[in-house]
Amino acid sequence: MSDQARIRVFSVDDHPLLREGIAAIINNQPDMLMVAQAATGSEAIQMFRQQQPDITLMDLRLPDMSGIDALIAIRTDFPEARIIMLTTFEGDVDIKRSLEAGARGYMLKNMPPKDLVEVIRQVHAGKKRIPAEVAARLAEYFGDDALTEREIDVLRHVASGNRNREIGERLFISEETVKVHIKHIMEKLGASDRTQAVAIAVRRGIIQL
Repeated sequence: MSDQARIRVFSVDDHPLLREGIAAIINNQPDMLMVAQAATGSEAIQMFRQQQPDITLMDLRLPDMSGIDALIAIRTDFPEARIIMLTTFEGDVDIKRSLEAGARGYMLKNMPPKDLVEVIRQVHAGKKRIPAEVAARLAEYFGDDALTEREIDVLRHVASGNRNREIGERLFISEETVKVHIKHIMEKLGASDRTQAVAIAVRRGIIQL
């Protein structure tokens, strides 16, 4: 197959070992070619502009920005860009934000290589791909009340170990208001205490520690 006919793949990940592994898998496929690699979001945006690949594999967590922000930046200039998020995180909030931002696929890094190349082919053919376990994670929380921006702020302060009074002072609200927010947060997340609320929020990708 000529290079022109191959699926041109671009890999964005800050772990050199992982990038090398993905490159080896891609270049082993008769119908694919790894055309570029990047380690940061800003590099990804610049390299995408130069290469305009068919498929981009984007890590969710990059050193300088979130992979979702890099995806939004690329799709602002190239709305047809086909980007697959590749991550170790299964948080439903990350999945939802990625798909809302226009990702064509969402894959977990622990998947077998044969699944990865299959997803690349399907997305290249115009389909969207989300593995069953990721779809199940999304469905699990579908219809749940989302936390408000203020509740997320409060929860970040709780995660940093601040007490109600300190949170109130930092957010310019009363201690009573902080207590109300925490009560709502625990109800929405189905948590029995503050520590559990933080643990659930981290697992779901609502906050990062």
